[in-house]
Amino acid sequence: MEAWNNYFGNTTPTELLETYGSPLYVYNEEILRRHCNELKTFCPYENFVIDYSMKANFNPSILKIAREEGLEVDAMSVGEMKIAEMAGYTPDEIFFVCNNVGAEEMQYAIDRGIRISVDSLSQLELFGKLSPNSKIAIRVNPGVGAGHHEKVVTAGKATKFGITMDSLDEIYAICEKYNLTIAGINQHIGSLFLEGDKYLSSIESLFTFCKNFKDLDFIDFGGGFGIPYQKGVARLDLKDLGQKMNDAFEKFCAEYGRKIQFRVEPGRYVAAESSCILGTVHAVKNNYEKTYVGTDVGFNVLVRPIMYDSFHEIELYKDGKLVEETNGNVATIVGNICESGDILGKDRPFPVAEEGDIVCVRDAGAYGHVMSSNYNGRLRPAEVMITTNGEAKIIRKRDTYEQLMENYVM
Repeated sequence: MEAWNNYFGNTTPTELLETYGSPLYVYNEEILRRHCNELKTFCPYENFVIDYSMKANFNPSILKIAREEGLEVDAMSVGEMKIAEMAGYTPDEIFFVCNNVGAEEMQYAIDRGIRISVDSLSQLELFGKLSPNSKIAIRVNPGVGAGHHEKVVTAGKATKFGITMDSLDEIYAICEKYNLTIAGINQHIGSLFLEGDKYLSSIESLFTFCKNFKDLDFIDFGGGFGIPYQKGVARLDLKDLGQKMNDAFEKFCAEYGRKIQFRVEPGRYVAAESSCILGTVHAVKNNYEKTYVGTDVGFNVLVRPIMYDSFHEIELYKDGKLVEETNGNVATIVGNICESGDILGKDRPFPVAEEGDIVCVRDAGAYGHVMSSNYNGRLRPAEVMITTNGEAKIIRKRDTYEQLMENYVM
């Protein structure tokens, strides 16, 4: 969990909510740039590329900073590719890692010369029909996955992703049929690892598979780089991981006979700690000896706790000042959505809260606003960036009720 270090710059949580409304996503540019740079430099291999996985957060202002810091992007849809282009990315800096897409969506990437990875034999067949005599990457499933929750394990025997490694004959047949060249291999085993052992193990098993293809331009190991959402949890040792990856890369290239490019796709590590959500306490109540602090940060604003049982540190501000002492008080912090599962934090040590106080949900920059919704007819919040000079800059406007209703046809 990132230290704040004057996180709110020249303003305060109170001033931010008064100006931009509650709830509100707040980003810190300095932290965002620092994490981009950490990833860009953590592995010494000379042809190593960081693809920021923009599904974590595709606000164009975030993407623009990532590009300035030397990161390329991987995209999952036409919408993400369009937003990447809006942020200044060129086709050669975008990697379309598609999943169960139609011909029209795949054609969009083909027409722009964007590199593509497919994750099933049927999608490889579709690509061959649309773009014979060309290069393609394939996503494989190594049979082993990892992640903090079953819903974010993206490899193994119980997920939808990737081509199984025993499908070589079928891959060869489709490539021969359409004169395709397998130019890239990629995988993604899961999300939020804080120790590199499983990741390094998956690299070794992928290398064995990759030796079946003689014309590779790159190998992509996916993402999943975690951040410590709770105090006291050790950070991922990027320096150690980077050196071990470099050693593995050099060994593979010596055996493969030439140097190729290696890529990874971290999204969470880039964006998560650069953002928090500010919200307002609207009610405090006791139900059968349990204290509830009711806020306007429902799961329409942050879905991770209800979807993944995710933990986020939650802080309380009174009169603009952070309150750290709990004095033994315990509370469950909840949102304003009509669902029993609308819980931000259950039975937490928490300061005594009052109506009008401000809550701060930390490390919300990844899979936060991009997964927000209008459930219960709620408006999605604005997004604000605290720039490196300490000023607050709006980077996405708050929804309006007119926008909420404009696509309905009576």
